[in-house]
Amino acid sequence: MTEQTPDTTAGEHWPNGATEWQRVSNAYAWADLVPNLIVVAAAGVASYFLLAVVEDAPIAVKIIVPAVAVILLINALLAFRRVRAIGYILREDDLLFRRGIMFERVIAVPYGRLQLVDVTRGPILRALGLATLKFVTASAATGVQLPGLRAEEAEALRDRLVKLAETRRSGL
Repeated sequence: MTEQTPDTTAGEHWPNGATEWQRVSNAYAWADLVPNLIVVAAAGVASYFLLAVVEDAPIAVKIIVPAVAVILLINALLAFRRVRAIGYILREDDLLFRRGIMFERVIAVPYGRLQLVDVTRGPILRALGLATLKFVTASAATGVQLPGLRAEEAEALRDRLVKLAETRRSGL
């Protein structure tokens, strides 16, 4: 008998030897968290204003605005978990992309269908040394964005995907 090594991906086996999801940088959680916290702060200020300053505000507004602030705060707290749910695998014929906590979305983007691979970096991502890799295919429904990659990793992955796409063009 031969000894088998334990599979760390709960039984997922992919062609080309890939068995693990590649994760994005944990620092991306901060890029996701900052805009959420800005909205939470604005909702908190609005709640304070409605509850403390405006005496004649309708009771529904006094309930809805604080509830929205709490929901946004919970959303902000889930930023780190959302980032851990983002991953990708370079398979033999396609890129497999996954994201989502409750509603997981897994997309396979065939290399031969890639028309454009773009690296973008906004001000927050630039400050963190991160980038977003965007894929454009013939289908509008497969607009895939892989956020939170280290800038060097995003550029190297872009170059690799462009080469793969050029060698596997399908009917274009």
